[in-house]
Amino acid sequence: MSSTHGHGHGGSSGAGYCATTKSFVSLRPPLPAAEVPLTFPALVLSLLPSPLPTQPALLDAATGEAISYPAFLSQVRALVGALRSRLVPLGRGDVAFVLAPARLDVPVLHLALLAVGVVVSPANPALTAGEVSRLVSLSGASVAFAVSSTAAKLPAGLPTVLLDSTHFRSLLHLHNGRDEKEPAPLELDSTGVVCQSATATIHYSSGTTGPVKAVAVPHRSLIAQALGFHALHLHVKSRKVKERTLMGAPMFHAMGFFFALNGLARGLTTVVMTDTGTGTGLRGMLGAAERWEVTEIMASPPVVLGITKHPRRLTSLLRVICGGAPLPGSVAEQFRRRFPHVDLCVGYGSTETGGISLMSNQEECSRVGSAGRIYHNVEVRIVDIVTGEPLSVGQKGELCVRGPSIMTGYVGDNEANAAAFDSEGWLRTGDFCYIDEDGFVFIVDRLKEFIKYKAYQVAPAELELILQSLPEIADAAVMPYPHEEAGEIPMALVVRRPGSKVTEAQVMEHVAKQVAPYKKVRKVVFVDSIPKSPAGKILRRQLPNLVPSCHVSRL
Repeated sequence: MSSTHGHGHGGSSGAGYCATTKSFVSLRPPLPAAEVPLTFPALVLSLLPSPLPTQPALLDAATGEAISYPAFLSQVRALVGALRSRLVPLGRGDVAFVLAPARLDVPVLHLALLAVGVVVSPANPALTAGEVSRLVSLSGASVAFAVSSTAAKLPAGLPTVLLDSTHFRSLLHLHNGRDEKEPAPLELDSTGVVCQSATATIHYSSGTTGPVKAVAVPHRSLIAQALGFHALHLHVKSRKVKERTLMGAPMFHAMGFFFALNGLARGLTTVVMTDTGTGTGLRGMLGAAERWEVTEIMASPPVVLGITKHPRRLTSLLRVICGGAPLPGSVAEQFRRRFPHVDLCVGYGSTETGGISLMSNQEECSRVGSAGRIYHNVEVRIVDIVTGEPLSVGQKGELCVRGPSIMTGYVGDNEANAAAFDSEGWLRTGDFCYIDEDGFVFIVDRLKEFIKYKAYQVAPAELELILQSLPEIADAAVMPYPHEEAGEIPMALVVRRPGSKVTEAQVMEHVAKQVAPYKKVRKVVFVDSIPKSPAGKILRRQLPNLVPSCHVSRL
């Protein structure tokens, strides 16, 4: 389970930089490599508190329906039995495509499929039939799990089990009456490390910068993430507090998939927003947080901003874990002023890095603007974007990551894998960043989104933070605009606050006062909204559609 180089600090600085390997190691203690269960479901069971928690495992935010820990384990065991009896035509190594909104039975399904060695491939239920068909063929799925409202989007001929059918409900209630804490039936065959390296999930990269790719994530990755999270000790000081976490990320998203199952390993109650996608929006989410007295929220940056601006007091809230996209420092500061008693923990990761690569714990979360410190058993290298040479503390370059949580690779795409990994197994993230003397990582922007102004590279995210700091602006995105002399100039797409009459000149002046001349915004277009993914990332490929009159070069 440990990564290639040991995590002793021989020759490493306070930032974790090792001059010998020219890479940064985690400053956190190494995780135990021995006696780790071979599969993620087995690990979840081994981490469960004993006796089992008395609070519910899962809670439906809309209806209040709950599944207790004994009932959850019973349903998983029943479904494992049904899968092993081939009541569903799936065997070890087969791929199950899951196309369903957030439901209480989805974590049951995910854990049971993983326990019998089936690869789980969850997708966004809002996709079109054409998009779904492409993902099914990418993943090589042989069976699908869906609901009545999504099943029609699946390709004809793909065997499908409906989660809202009496047939599936019956599978959850077979073989009852066994000891609820008995882990044996949920373990895979012990055939050595093969189990840890076996593919657990196939997720889909967001496709914000190119065609969607199928990302294969091994059991080892989920195990490394769960052990790391367990070691961060994100716990409530008082044992009297019943911990409840609100799932702000969709379950088909890599972050949501992991946190739904990790919440079970932590023995807390996961409150599930069961309305399709983000149907109830921020208001519904904050209403659920208040109603169910949640202590923790998993949130994307737009949600953190929404919490800050919303009048709800959220008196039970103790922690917000933010991920999915960079959190602007200004938003973090506003949040801390509004909720001084709440820990704001920031994480960084991607589908490809197998979730979390950087994370701040309770003591570290006051470092505004940082994406956190290097996670347990993760190695980082910062590489010069021109020469490819490894860099040291404080130097800006591309973030490259290595460790047990990294994806196996893109399914059936050797060309993409060759571009993603170097010869030493470092995964290129495409993020431009630096690491300070205390080991905190600061993400500047995505490399491929840089605007090429004359001989300079301009980071849109940096300008977006400055724009969003202007009270008259509700949201903003920056994109390249073709220019005969400069090649490209930074153009801002701005959403005004209701009642605001801020002008193009005022917006440009606000930015110009805070940046070097080559970074100035040189054109402003006012728009109604900025297109974003469920995780809060700006969908940059859609930005040119907001300015139809100009022939914008697509990067």
